[in-house]
Amino acid sequence: MEFQVGQIIKMKKPHPCGGNEWEILRTGMDFRLKCRKCDHMIMVSRKNVEKSFKGFL
Repeated sequence: MEFQVGQIIKMKKPHPCGGNEWEILRTGMDFRLKCRKCDHMIMVSRKNVEKSFKGFL
């Protein structure tokens, strides 16, 4: 799967704030994602991102 920095992705499970749209800030073995609703940043493994990925916005 081809992910690029700056893309907005939608995940299956929502963040506790209620948002499920994330901006990609870093790619590689680990992804740095920023929640579009509350601006919280998380590090997630590539495997978990590809597993819970729902689509691009």
